[in-house]
Amino acid sequence: MSTNVSVFIMDISNSSQEQTGHELSEYLEELKTNIAVWTQYIVETKISHRAGDELVVVCKGYATAYTLAYYINHVWKFSNHKPYFGLTFGEIPEKLSDINLETWIHPLMKQARNASDYLKNQQNRSQFHFALTNVSGKQSFTVFNKQFETLINTSLMLKQEQMNEQTDIQSLVCSLYFILGQQTKVSDYLERTTPTISHHMRQGKTQTILRAFHDIVNVLDSLDTQDEQGLNSNLQSNIKRNIQYHLHNYIPKDRRLK
Repeated sequence: MSTNVSVFIMDISNSSQEQTGHELSEYLEELKTNIAVWTQYIVETKISHRAGDELVVVCKGYATAYTLAYYINHVWKFSNHKPYFGLTFGEIPEKLSDINLETWIHPLMKQARNASDYLKNQQNRSQFHFALTNVSGKQSFTVFNKQFETLINTSLMLKQEQMNEQTDIQSLVCSLYFILGQQTKVSDYLERTTPTISHHMRQGKTQTILRAFHDIVNVLDSLDTQDEQGLNSNLQSNIKRNIQYHLHNYIPKDRRLK
């Protein structure tokens, strides 16, 4: 029986700079542990930390890898070494539990690598890019994979431009609102007035940026014929609970992203 999965290969910008390699490698080990906690008992997930500055994740569901990547991006600690994610999704012929990620060879891994390499070669690099396989002879949505790829990547590119235009405080407010879900909670955490938080959200286009994320997740979920009811919603709820419990560690008040 085939399994619907999604994949990301995460790399780090400027990771070869002196005096940062060891620290980044340790952070990726910490992040690997965090992903395992986020997904435990909810989404079957395989994680591999490779070559010092690379993280590979394969998980059940078409939307899950992108969901995990998006949360990682919002809690990322290194402003001068931002992560970027090559993504894909599709079917594999085996159970995910049967895969040894260290030796696994599959076209989805190649597509995720192609997407990562595409980002690596961009001068004005986006942080997310999908590469989907060309599939012929099927009657499902996969015959339109390249069209889906274009539409999703265009949406991601436009969202990236909006994120790049955010100031430090606008980016911080956006991340906190994404995790906490209420302006008053963001206000209490940052010790700012609610009107001030609302102003930063409007100026930083928080609602537009987050809506794009939710729209992409909903589309990917709708394409997944094996989607378990509420899987992605349960995953996101679990991630948010975990981050909220350790909020000062994940998103410190003095965080700077640029």
